[in-house]
Amino acid sequence: MPKRPAGTLYRGREGMWSWVLHRITGVAIYFFLLVHILDTSLVRLSPEAYNAVIGAYKTPIMGLGEIGLVAAIGLHALNGLRIILIDFWSVGTKYQRVMFWVVIGLWLVLLAGFIPRQLMHIFGGE
Repeated sequence: MPKRPAGTLYRGREGMWSWVLHRITGVAIYFFLLVHILDTSLVRLSPEAYNAVIGAYKTPIMGLGEIGLVAAIGLHALNGLRIILIDFWSVGTKYQRVMFWVVIGLWLVLLAGFIPRQLMHIFGGE
C-alpha cells in the first residue's frame, strides 16, 4: 500500500465526510434563512407581493425543497451534537467513527417518519 502523505488525516473516511456534510448543510441553511428573512420582510413593503411569494411556496417543487431543508437541518443538528461529544467527551475521538454512523442512522429514522407525511401533504394524500 502507498504511504499516506503527512497532514491527510481524513482522506475520505467518516471524519472527512462528516466535515463536508456539516459545511454543506450549514451553508444551505444559511441561504434558506437569508431568503426567508427577505421574503418575510416583503410584508412591510407590499402585502400583495408577500402573498404572491407565499403562494409560490405552495407548489410541489417547494414542498420537495422543504424535505431537503428538513433533511439538512436534521443532519446538521445531529452532527453538531456529535462534534460537541468529540470535543468535550474524553473518549469522543476514539468513538467518532461509530458516532458518525449513529448520527446517520438516527437521521434516516427521523426522515423516515417525516418524508411520507410530507409527501402526503404535498401531493394531496391527506
